[in-house]
Amino acid sequence: MVRLNKIYTRTGDDGTTGLVAGERRLKSDPRIESVGTVDEVNAILGIARLHAEPELDRLLSLVQNDLFDLGADLATPMGDEPPQFERLAIVPAQVDRLEEEIDRLNADLPPLRSFVLPAGTPAAAHLHHARTVARRAERLMVALSRKPGEAVSAPALRYINRLSDLLFVAARHANGKGTAEVLWVPGQNR
Repeated sequence: MVRLNKIYTRTGDDGTTGLVAGERRLKSDPRIESVGTVDEVNAILGIARLHAEPELDRLLSLVQNDLFDLGADLATPMGDEPPQFERLAIVPAQVDRLEEEIDRLNADLPPLRSFVLPAGTPAAAHLHHARTVARRAERLMVALSRKPGEAVSAPALRYINRLSDLLFVAARHANGKGTAEVLWVPGQNR
């Protein structure tokens, strides 16, 4: 159980922050950058939810909770030694649920005839924003996973990859189930 009695500790004044097991890392460390970018996606989803219909709001609420799980997964590096506590990590069932939601939302959408501009309703615009930040988080997580001595779980990488797909489909759904999308017109302003 998380318990925060004090918001500031002064321990980060030296430019470091703590991981779950207590290890200190620079705030510019790739692992901390990954955690922070996942948190950024979560904050954008909070804004998107202000504009979302109830069905989409429910789905985004589940995703926001998953993103805290993903942050915990990233903040608890996998090591050679077994952890002294139960490690919270993204599991395949969370990835499966995203795929099911993508398929469910996509079933009501017309096929794409062009690329979609990140615009439309406020919910859709914020979902597109969240999608691009999720892609950045994915790039950071992949780079982290390739660094010697670092690891990112396969389910975590699959989750962040699927999340951007879900956010794209959710944005289309928020744009009148695809009827109010703003489509790219190649060369329109030549």
